Amino acid sequence: MKSIINKSILCITLSVLLTGITSFKMQVPARKIKLGFIPLTDCAPLVVAKELGLFEKYGVDVELEKEASWAVVRDKMLDGEIDGAHCLFSMPLSVYTGIGGKAGSEMKIAMVLNNNGQSITLSKDFCGLVGFKEINKVASAVKNVQGRKEVTFAMTFPGGTHDIWLRNWLAACGVNSKSVGIITIPPPQMVANMRVDNMEGFCVGEPWNGVAATQNVGFTHISTQDIWKNHPEKALVVNSSFANDKESLKKVMKAIIEACRWLDVMGNRAKAASWLSKPNYVNAPVQVLEARLKGSYDLGCDLGVQKYKDDYMLFYNNGLVTTPKKSYAMWFLAQYVRFGYLKSDPDYKGIPEKLILDDVFNEVAKEMNVPVQPDMQSIKTTYDVAFDPNNIAGYLKTTKR
Repeated sequence: MKSIINKSILCITLSVLLTGITSFKMQVPARKIKLGFIPLTDCAPLVVAKELGLFEKYGVDVELEKEASWAVVRDKMLDGEIDGAHCLFSMPLSVYTGIGGKAGSEMKIAMVLNNNGQSITLSKDFCGLVGFKEINKVASAVKNVQGRKEVTFAMTFPGGTHDIWLRNWLAACGVNSKSVGIITIPPPQMVANMRVDNMEGFCVGEPWNGVAATQNVGFTHISTQDIWKNHPEKALVVNSSFANDKESLKKVMKAIIEACRWLDVMGNRAKAASWLSKPNYVNAPVQVLEARLKGSYDLGCDLGVQKYKDDYMLFYNNGLVTTPKKSYAMWFLAQYVRFGYLKSDPDYKGIPEKLILDDVFNEVAKEMNVPVQPDMQSIKTTYDVAFDPNNIAGYLKTTKR
């Protein structure tokens, strides 16, 4: 009888131990997900998701990693050191086509993080020669400055959004991009480089245009929303390995979408600016961050303050922002041909199909009640002819080069 009781006790004890071991295994947290970012105002969705505990809310352990340049973001993502990043929307296209990296390297676009909020800053050389949005005066101003020095403009990554906004602006102004220097400078280094006369203008995201104006280094000549209202800017971009971990990626996207919604409540933007100003994030004056987040642009050069009412930096905009449209990708690919980066037409349909994770986004959107936006529609920017994704050859025949 005692033998039977002892055996029963042993079985129960083993059962409890095994249950405990199983429970312990189930409670081991998933791997840490690393997301990179560049110190720019539009890294805000990642920062807010972290600060509000939204990644934890959706069950993922995310570490944010501040990077020095877009090239570093590219290399770390492709090497697997980070899983994804706050990234220029067009950077995966630039890398895949061999403009900004090894041709054929795949970085996947999961969703758009923001619209608008970049600018072209001109140095004090141009102060008095050209004012805010006076693009009809730029060509003569460039020639004026070229009479005493070489004119150089900076962007942040070859084929990136800032590069393409700069080249679109030059074309609209009637300035051949080959007649000026164009160099690559990481965003946080723009103001310092202008201060020591390394360039006469740059295109970059906020807050660095605002910082240049505040420090009297340069002035805001035009903002990118003036070139294309509500244009795609940054995206959540991931490497192929993380793209294959669909459930974890979806959780990250849900946290970021909730952060985007929070950011578009204007009453929250002062708090967002206070977080972004920290040294481990953007490390810039909170007053500049907050003002431009709220659409108030002190232009510099005694040009006054420009107030943007409905086209300041937007992160959600009732669901209009986040859809990663293939037509956006096709537009950027066409710009590569337009400005001579590519000598022949790329695969306009195949490349977006390969690099845009619209199927994953559509699943997340449905679960988060985000309206998926229609795609493959005509795109009309302020100073260019209309872009029809179904007739790219026609666009390239009529656009200014």
